[in-house]
Amino acid sequence: MDAVIISIGDELVLGQTVDTNAAWLSAELASRGIGTLWHLTVADSRPAIADAIRRAASETRLLIITGGLGPTDDDLTRHALADVLQTALGLDETSLAQITEFFTRRQRPMVDRNRIQAMIPAGATALPNDVGTAPGIYAQVGPAQVFIVPGVPSEMRHLFNVHIAPRLDELTGDTKRVIRTAMIHCFGEGESGIAERLGDLMARDRNPLVGTTVSDGIISARLRSEFPTTDQADRELEDTARLVHEALGPLVFGRDGQTLPGVVGELLKRNHQTLATAESCTAGLIGKMLTDAPGSSDYYLGGIIVYSDASKQRDLNIPADMLNTHGAVSEPVARLLAENVRERFDADYALSVTGIAGPGGATPDKPVGTVHFGLTIRDQPTQHLHRIFGGTRPFIRDLTAKTALNLLRLHLLNR
Repeated sequence: MDAVIISIGDELVLGQTVDTNAAWLSAELASRGIGTLWHLTVADSRPAIADAIRRAASETRLLIITGGLGPTDDDLTRHALADVLQTALGLDETSLAQITEFFTRRQRPMVDRNRIQAMIPAGATALPNDVGTAPGIYAQVGPAQVFIVPGVPSEMRHLFNVHIAPRLDELTGDTKRVIRTAMIHCFGEGESGIAERLGDLMARDRNPLVGTTVSDGIISARLRSEFPTTDQADRELEDTARLVHEALGPLVFGRDGQTLPGVVGELLKRNHQTLATAESCTAGLIGKMLTDAPGSSDYYLGGIIVYSDASKQRDLNIPADMLNTHGAVSEPVARLLAENVRERFDADYALSVTGIAGPGGATPDKPVGTVHFGLTIRDQPTQHLHRIFGGTRPFIRDLTAKTALNLLRLHLLNR
């Protein structure tokens, strides 16, 4: 069985709020062997919501709707459901008592507007909400069981766990299936290159299914394994994950919740080694990424932002004649920045970046996106990397920071 998820709200349609509810619900359903046919985001429009419910109910036996159950005039999901059911809203006294008690416990007055949250379409059932004021709603629309829950994520998750999850077994019946998923993250090659390496693993009739997703320079291989039993789904997933690792080699840096800075940090920590950074165009972004992880002081000693030529000379002793001869964005400057910051912190490793993030600052021989990287290791020759990135200023800076971290990761792996 597959489900449909509808998210209600002008703020979602306008891009003012990111819909995290649909992603969470899809993952929860998948963990119970229920796929998701499609997600739909609908504005706060009574006719549009009603049309979406009718369409979804004709295509699935399980429809979950989030949002539109608040007390304001733009909360119209209950009204739209009443239109679909061709019935009227009626006051549910039990829900009203629960809402009143919610405010009483918090010693807050309940305004009359909150009464609308206790209005339920005739023939539907209220789903008590112990953590908020809006009860959920359950109704049968044709062959579909429809669950409507608040859009507030904490309330949505609570009502799902209390009211929806316990009913999923009876919905799936004897047609059991187990869905297992994984994400294998890569850096250093584009999506088309990754696809070439994966080859037949990406065949659309394969199980487990393998696809790719791109986000902020990270290419992730998506694995989806569907089988009758947990053991088989897990075994086939891991077998395919192994094949993906073999095909992609050192491009793979992590899996599922792992991040590139986190993986680099773990490698440094495992080796009892330390790192310092010198950043120009990224202005501290590498240090920020590294210190997002708790405990990063075990391996990250610190960094120096040398954004201007004056700071490069003053803080890391870059000679003026080097800057005049080669320019701040150059191989000699990147190398010396790394060497001097490593000495300053007495670190095992040091990374440096100097580049042109744009939109200004380019020259004919150094276009926007030009970046030079330095990696120095105690008692070893300094390494240099040169890249020209495309894209916006934020994208270039982000990709620069990740490329620097990946340069260090590959060295730590002896690749």
